[in-house]
Amino acid sequence: MSDIIRLLPDSVANQIAAGEVIQRPASVIKELVENSIDAGAKHIDVIVTDAGKSSIQVIDDGKGMSETDARLSFERHATSKIKEASDLFALHTMGFRGEALASIAAVAQIDLKTRQEGDDLGTHLVISGSKFESQEVIPCQKGCNVSVKNIFFNIPARRKFLKSNQTELTNILNEFERIVLVNPDINFTLHNNDSEMLNLPATQLRQRIMGVFGKKINQELFSIEVNTTMINISGFIGKPESARKKGARQFFFVNGRYMRHPYFHKAVMDAYEHLIPTGEQVSYFIYFEVDPSNIDVNIHPTKTEIKFENEPAIWQILDAAVKESLGKFNAVPSIDFDTEDMPDIPAIDTSYYSGIEPPKTTFNPDYNPFNTSTYSPSSYSNETRNWSSLYEGLEKANGDELAPYDIDLEDSQTSGTQSFQITHSERLTDAVQENSTQHYQFKGRFILTSVKSGLMIIDQQRAHIRILYERYLNQIKNRQHASQGMLFPEIVQFPMSEIPVLENIMEDLSFLGFELTPLGGGSYAINGVPSGIEGLNPAELVKNMVNSAVEKECKVKDEVENILALTLAKSAAIVPGQVLTNDEMNSLVDGLFALATPNYTPDGKTVLHVLEEDEIEKIFK
Repeated sequence: MSDIIRLLPDSVANQIAAGEVIQRPASVIKELVENSIDAGAKHIDVIVTDAGKSSIQVIDDGKGMSETDARLSFERHATSKIKEASDLFALHTMGFRGEALASIAAVAQIDLKTRQEGDDLGTHLVISGSKFESQEVIPCQKGCNVSVKNIFFNIPARRKFLKSNQTELTNILNEFERIVLVNPDINFTLHNNDSEMLNLPATQLRQRIMGVFGKKINQELFSIEVNTTMINISGFIGKPESARKKGARQFFFVNGRYMRHPYFHKAVMDAYEHLIPTGEQVSYFIYFEVDPSNIDVNIHPTKTEIKFENEPAIWQILDAAVKESLGKFNAVPSIDFDTEDMPDIPAIDTSYYSGIEPPKTTFNPDYNPFNTSTYSPSSYSNETRNWSSLYEGLEKANGDELAPYDIDLEDSQTSGTQSFQITHSERLTDAVQENSTQHYQFKGRFILTSVKSGLMIIDQQRAHIRILYERYLNQIKNRQHASQGMLFPEIVQFPMSEIPVLENIMEDLSFLGFELTPLGGGSYAINGVPSGIEGLNPAELVKNMVNSAVEKECKVKDEVENILALTLAKSAAIVPGQVLTNDEMNSLVDGLFALATPNYTPDGKTVLHVLEEDEIEKIFK
């Protein structure tokens, strides 16, 4: 029997490795920029075309590479960061595995120009699909200039699974944000299709956060800082009043490296318990400094998941640090009874009330509730004795005079029960049927109405969402809108990672009735809003719709339209607890049943339920 195990060719092995490290254009940018940071660069330019599908170029002013290092850097497991296994637990740099450049070269065409400081000439390399095509000596600037073109050109199946330009650009901007937020001392620029998207000069951390997410975020942040022998924690956390359901900016960094950590996220949110509504989130930018020997960054190919040695202890430190910051900046409401400068409370001037006598109460000392003989009707007023007059007129319903119910109450000594005999049942049924347009609102949430098969219960908020959704969706599809101009335009700020999504849905927003004007730097002026949404915050509405589109990552236009219509409908719908008149309930019910699908909301929640007459009768059997 012949042997069946063989060694893979280097080209195939590199492509397999690339599948773990290089998933999309954003992965290429991450690896190249991290190499530039490790090289000591103070100015890094990133230039992409077609969201990185056509080309990615990273230019830095770092220390560069020699001719030998430039050639060797594209070999697998070639690295300058580690020499032995113990070095893995003393890392202070970004890339260390030596697979990034080799993986990129396996799935793209690379053009590298690099020169070290002090050298007169640099090195120019051209690589395509892991094959070296040329190498020459050329004059060039100090540092590295790496150009990556046609990613996945030799793996059509992988290229086919790349998302739309808008989605890929959003991923690039998200990756770029994680890098620039942890390196505020480096100047970064980002260009897409010859258009500058970000220009971030070297500055302090707080100014860097404002440069990425807008100046308004500065008013939402508290500083946090704690130093222990185990870990040092610093950064910023959001004020409780800045909590939102979507769009919170949440970042963890450890030793200059971005990480995801649900366990530590829970520690932060635990500190906000009872301070923010359930389901809402706050922004935070938290930086950990810890001994590299106490963490393991080598558990995930992209190194975004990090394992800590003493996670429960760090959880407690982080939770306490956030609570301390909230208390320090008076985010937690409290009452101070130890204030030295208490206000003077004037004494009451009793002379003002000298002519006023307190009310007197009377009672019957001989009254005994267990002795019926002591009951004296004379002790009550004549109005009380004429209690029967209070019920005059109740025998009329809808203008038809109904005779009082004949109730025959007989004590049955044999069975110990009471028998009731109600007459005029047919006329009572007729009255109920004539009152079928009358509705009852229960707990400010549900509308109860009689139907032929029983009792219908309608969730008033979900019914309104269903009606508004159809209305807004028709406005978009029919290219019709009813916009109401704003007397004072409102300014809304978006991070650059959301600008591509906003531009993609801008046309649909205009059909809904929103009029947005770009002001530059991620700022937009809201000059008009859809009519009928008075009392709502236009800026929050637009942000929620953009965040919904970002979460869904929709590239199909119909899906985007559905998301926008549903988000606006949820924001504009009546809230639970809102009291409705009978006319308003009539209008809501009529509008609901005029729809083709009134039973469920667009996101699949139940709008109404019918309690069958048989079920009701079973209850009273």
